Amino acid sequence: MKSYKIAVIAGDGIGPEVIREGLKVLDAVSSKYHFKLETHAFPFGGEHYLKTKELLPDSAIQELKKFDAIYLGGIGHPDVKPGILERGILLKLRFDLDLYINLRPVKLYENVETPIKNKGPQDIDYVVVRENTGDLYTGVGEFKAKGTPQEVAVQSMIYSRHQVERCVRYAFDLLQKRNAKEPWRGLTAEDRTQGYIGKLTLCGKTNVLTYVYDLWDRVFHEVGSEYKNIKRDYVHVDAMCIYMIESPERFDGIVTGNMFGDIITDLAAVTQGGMGVAPSGNIHPGGASMFEPVHGTAPQFTGQGVINPVAAVASGMMMLRHLGEEQAAQNVEDAMKSVIKKMKSMLVGKMGYSTSEIGDMIVRAL
Repeated sequence: MKSYKIAVIAGDGIGPEVIREGLKVLDAVSSKYHFKLETHAFPFGGEHYLKTKELLPDSAIQELKKFDAIYLGGIGHPDVKPGILERGILLKLRFDLDLYINLRPVKLYENVETPIKNKGPQDIDYVVVRENTGDLYTGVGEFKAKGTPQEVAVQSMIYSRHQVERCVRYAFDLLQKRNAKEPWRGLTAEDRTQGYIGKLTLCGKTNVLTYVYDLWDRVFHEVGSEYKNIKRDYVHVDAMCIYMIESPERFDGIVTGNMFGDIITDLAAVTQGGMGVAPSGNIHPGGASMFEPVHGTAPQFTGQGVINPVAAVASGMMMLRHLGEEQAAQNVEDAMKSVIKKMKSMLVGKMGYSTSEIGDMIVRAL
C-alpha cells in the first residue's frame, strides 16, 4: 500500500476545527482508494509561542523537509504582536522550504453566491499562480532619519530571473495540464481556430515598475514561445481588479508577482463565495509543499462549531492532487460539491449545519 507522510500544523483559533474535518475526509478517501496518510502533528502557532517563546526552529524545518506535504490550519493570535508569527513561522516556511508557488484556484461552485451580478459557475473558473519568495516580501529596505520630520522609509521589490522563470514555467505547464481534458477557458472562437487550448495572463505594472515588470514581461514571452497552444495575455494590476469583477470569464490562468498576487487573490476569493470556500497551496514541485485554507484563524468564532470547513477540505483535495492521487482528489471535489448544494450559505453561522456535520456529510458523499 502506498503511503504518504503528512505534517499537520493545526495552528490557532479555528484552525484545529477545520483541519479536523479535513483529516476526517482525507482518512475516508485514502481508505477507499487504498493508500495511507501517516500524519504527524506539530504544535507551532500563536498559542505555542505564548507558552514557550518558540516560533519555528531550524531543526523543525529540517524535519518538515522529510514529509511529502504539510497541512496547515492557520497561524495567528490576537495576543501576539502583528508580524512576529507571520515572519517567524509563515514566511520562514515559505522561504526555508522554497515554496515558490502560491496556487489559488478560483472556482465558483453551484449554490454558492457570488457578489458579481449575472455571473455563475460557468464564468468563474480560473487559477492564479503567485510567485511566493521574492518581491517586497524579502524585507530588504531601511529607514533614514527615523523618528524625524525628514524620515524616509525604503522597501525594495527584488526579483531574480531564476525566480521569475521558474514561476512562469510552472504556470504554463499547469495550464497545459488543466486544459488537456477541458480546453478553451477564456478563449474566443477565433482563438480556438488558431489552435489555442488555454490562455495565461501576466498581471503586472510595466508602465510604472519599469525594471521588475520589464523582467517579468520578457521572461513571460520567452518562456511562452515554447508553449504554442497557450495564448499569452497581459493586464495591468489596476485593470485586473476591474476585469476580475466585470468579466471573470476572460481568465483561464493568471501569473503574477508576490505583492500583486497577495492582493488580487483575496479579491478573487470574494468572487468565488468568500474565504470559507477558498483553498490554497504553497508549492515546491517535487518537494514538501503546504496546503491551507486562506480564511485565517478567526479567533472570535473558536469552538462554536459555526465555521465552514469547505476551504480546508478543498485544500486537502489540492494536497491529494499534488501527491498524484487524482482519482481520490476528484472524488473529494465531487462529494464536496454535492454537500455545498445542500448548504444554506457559505457564511459563518448561516450554513444550516455545524462544522462537524459538514465534514460528516462530505465523508458520506464520498
